[in-house]
Amino acid sequence: MGKISKKKKAAYIAYIAVLFVFFYLPIVVCMIYSFNDSKSLTNWTGFSFRWYGQLINDGNVMKAVFVSVTIAIFATIISTALGTLTAIGLSKSRKILRQTVLNVNNIPIMMPDIVTAIGLMLLFSSVAMPRGYITMLLAHVAFCTPFVITSVYPKVRSLDPAIADAALDLGATPFQALMKVIIPMLKDGIFAGVLLAFTMSFDDFVISYFVTGNGVQNISIVVYNMTKRTNPTINALSTIVILVIAVALIVSKLIPAMMKRTVRFILGGMVVLLLGIAIFSGIQSGGRTLRIYNAGEYIDTKLLEDFEKAADCKVIYETFDSNESMYTKLKSGAQYDVLIPSDYMIERLIKEDMIQQINRSELKNADGLNPSLMGLSYDPNNEYSVPYFAGSVGILYDKTVVSEEDAEAGWNLLRNTKYKGNLYMYDSERDSFMVALKALGYSMNTTDEKEIKEAYQWLIDQRNTMDVVYAGDDVIDNMISGNKAIAVVYSGDAAYIMTENENLEYIEPKQGTNVWCDAMVITKECSDRDLAQAFMNFMLDPENAYKNSEYVGYTSPILSVAEELAEGEYEGISAYTPGFDGEKNEVFRYQEPKIKELFADLWTKVKAY
Repeated sequence: MGKISKKKKAAYIAYIAVLFVFFYLPIVVCMIYSFNDSKSLTNWTGFSFRWYGQLINDGNVMKAVFVSVTIAIFATIISTALGTLTAIGLSKSRKILRQTVLNVNNIPIMMPDIVTAIGLMLLFSSVAMPRGYITMLLAHVAFCTPFVITSVYPKVRSLDPAIADAALDLGATPFQALMKVIIPMLKDGIFAGVLLAFTMSFDDFVISYFVTGNGVQNISIVVYNMTKRTNPTINALSTIVILVIAVALIVSKLIPAMMKRTVRFILGGMVVLLLGIAIFSGIQSGGRTLRIYNAGEYIDTKLLEDFEKAADCKVIYETFDSNESMYTKLKSGAQYDVLIPSDYMIERLIKEDMIQQINRSELKNADGLNPSLMGLSYDPNNEYSVPYFAGSVGILYDKTVVSEEDAEAGWNLLRNTKYKGNLYMYDSERDSFMVALKALGYSMNTTDEKEIKEAYQWLIDQRNTMDVVYAGDDVIDNMISGNKAIAVVYSGDAAYIMTENENLEYIEPKQGTNVWCDAMVITKECSDRDLAQAFMNFMLDPENAYKNSEYVGYTSPILSVAEELAEGEYEGISAYTPGFDGEKNEVFRYQEPKIKELFADLWTKVKAY
């Protein structure tokens, strides 16, 4: 072959450079913004170690790191041992057995993670195995082992069988031949399997999310919950993980002798595992335990520590990403004491007899509850629920772009072509249809198919004329950064955003809106009713309620606290109006399957363009 011309060489180098920039620029940006003083993930306001300090002081994140590392270490050890021995055994097996096992081994590799996750969840539920550290470990071993077999088996097939026979002829026992002859010759394949198993275990989210319980969360689950709200500690955590991996790679290259300490590393991992089991298995010797299930990023976790001290108990706190996923997990057999679902889901839980009545005489702090949050349609006699947070859905707009006169149009502002391409709609089926139904003057809980189809057409026309962008929780950072002028948001998110961008204003449209109330309920399976009600009373204490609202940003159910907050930075973000459950402002009701299916089908058509 002739020499490569300078021009081609330069083009090749440029191509490689662009490729590296594409791969590593997002990582560099993440690391830079981990030192950003602002809450925004993209708007730089100054250099600060603020988020590193918050990360270190966040007990949940530190526990998650511990769980991730110990699970990954032990899952790697077990799966590597199982995979290596299986690969060696297959090389000595008959062809039919070998091919059958290899084909079965390929199934979990090719199968989507969600299928494996659901299968493992059902397995653990069917054998009534409490979900937690052990179930997560077993699940990780199950899905890592096939990858180890795939890495080691080709190396086994390339070995000369006569080598092992020669070792036996020279007086080695079968175990000595395995450990001192065969395994050293397989070290490249085994090492590849170790790296693959550790990486997959440390990185896994889907399987871990479905098989865990008792408050055991790995880094992936914690980060997923963080993404529900803008949380820059994600950048700090990611930066630390990146630096640790980079240092480990550099050290392994510069000091190859460290590889000889693998045995010590394995023994150390086993010790850490035993410590992890003791801490995270959820087994308590005496003492009281309260199991709480709440939405992600929806409580000041320091309050949980305060309650543990006040009630001399342990709190096992888990989070969900939606009311529907919470309901699914309950149906799968997961057990909790206190749930914090939304209004329409509470109505469903009552209908299905999944929660129990509350003894309100034990809730001394309930006297301070806002009267407008009582007697709502989902629990008219306040027998099953205690308000936790309230809020509304409204319009957040940039006062420097949108005129006050245009904003007065309410939901019709979202059809004003003057702001084409400058609008975020919330990517939510029920909330988007609520907007359309309210704009048309209908109830958002309508079951009239004609009205529902009119709302569908309203959304189609909006989509076609406004160049609308459907956004989820990413709307928070986008509005802080001023990427668009108008967005449909929840009131608590609006409060959070407005503290970072003074040009924004929030309104509840005059046509009416969804005003919601999330509440605390006690499950039928609650193991300590008195402790559950003590927690409810603790969260209703004005001082604790203030801390919680200040941290999360949503309207407190305690009237005095809501009024105090509204006088400060949350002014105008109040949903405790007299018409809370009236004709215009409504609470979502539980949808019957037929109506829910109709909305889902029409929403799919709205998004399909």
